[in-house]
Amino acid sequence: MSAIIALADGTVMRGQAIGKPGTAIGEVVFSTAMTGYQEALTDPSFAGQILTFTYPLIGNYGVTEDDFESGRVQVEGVVVREVCSTPSNWRSKGSLWDFLSEHGVVGIAGVDTRALTRHIRIAGVMLGGISTDLTADELIGLVRTSPEYDSIDFVNRVTSRSTYVVEGQPGGPGAGKHVAVVDFGVKRNIIRRLTALGCTAAVYPCTAPAEEILERNPHGVVLSPGPGDPRLLGYAQETVGQLIGKLPIMGICLGHQLVGRALGADIFKLKFGHRGSNHPVKELATGRVTITSQNHGYAVSADGLGASGAEVSHVNCNDGTVEGLRHEELRIITMQYHPEASPGPRDSDGMFAEFIAMI
Repeated sequence: MSAIIALADGTVMRGQAIGKPGTAIGEVVFSTAMTGYQEALTDPSFAGQILTFTYPLIGNYGVTEDDFESGRVQVEGVVVREVCSTPSNWRSKGSLWDFLSEHGVVGIAGVDTRALTRHIRIAGVMLGGISTDLTADELIGLVRTSPEYDSIDFVNRVTSRSTYVVEGQPGGPGAGKHVAVVDFGVKRNIIRRLTALGCTAAVYPCTAPAEEILERNPHGVVLSPGPGDPRLLGYAQETVGQLIGKLPIMGICLGHQLVGRALGADIFKLKFGHRGSNHPVKELATGRVTITSQNHGYAVSADGLGASGAEVSHVNCNDGTVEGLRHEELRIITMQYHPEASPGPRDSDGMFAEFIAMI
C-alpha cells in the first residue's frame, strides 16, 4: 500500500505504508539515535510528534515488552527509510512492522529520510501528516488547518491519572529514602534507576499540588521529562516554585525547564531540537564532556537567572545551549539530557548518585 508524508510548507514525499492504514498529524521531528527505536516510540516526550529515524534500517533487532518506556506507543506517526522484515535477536518477540500495526501507528517507509532531515534542519520543525488514503493536496490542507503543536498541553495527555508507589530494592545507597516523582511524562527507566539505588518512588500526576506531594515527607523530588512547550504549564510551574527550597530537587529535561522558569529564566524553541543519543555536553566546573541522550524541542535561556542565585552547570558543545543548572543553597540539580541511560550511553548515569548523595 502506498503512503505519503506532507509538511505544512507543501513538501511531499511518497513511500510505502507501514503500520496501520489511515492518517496521522503531528509535529515532524527527527532522531539521530542508531538504536533504541522501541524506547523512542514509547517515550511520552514524543507525544504529538511524527518521528523520523535518520538511521537507515530500523527494526533489525525486533521488539520486546521489556523495552517499553511507558504503557503505550506515544508517537503520532513514524517515518523510516527501511523496516527490517527479518529481525534477529534473542530478546525479540516480533517485528517492528507488526508492532506498529498492533498499536495502531500510522507509518511510512521508503522515504529519503536524509533529505527530509536536511529539510527540517533548514526550515525548522513544523506540522506534517502521513496518510494512506488522502491526496497530497487534501493532506496539506488538513495539516494547515490542524492546531499548532505549541498550542496543546500534551503533558496532561500522558501523565498518570493517580498516584502510585514503587518500592526500592534493598541494599542500595538510597535505601530508606522516599522520593516523589512528578510525572510530566516519566520514562519507566527513571523509576527503575531510582528503585535500583534503593529509593522508594511515589509517582504523582502532573496536576498534583505541592501540599499533596509534601504531605508524605519525601526526602527529595524528581521532576520528570515530558512533551510539549513548558510555557503552557503554568500549573506545573507554580507547583515547582512551591517545592523549591523545601527539599532537594532533581529536574530532568522538561523538569529542568520548569525549574528554570520557576527561577526566572526564559524558554525558547529550538529550530529543530535535540533528539538522539550522541549529544556532547560539557560540565563547566570540571571541563568534562559526556555523550548524552536527548529528546527536547525547547531550551532554557540563562537570561533572568542571575537574581535567583542559580548557576549554569552544563552546556551543549554543539550549540552552547544550557544543559544543566545548579543551586547549592536551594539544593537543586537539573539536566536537559536524559541520565537514565536508555536509550543511549551510560555516561551521565552518575547524576542519580549525585541526587541520592544530596538527599
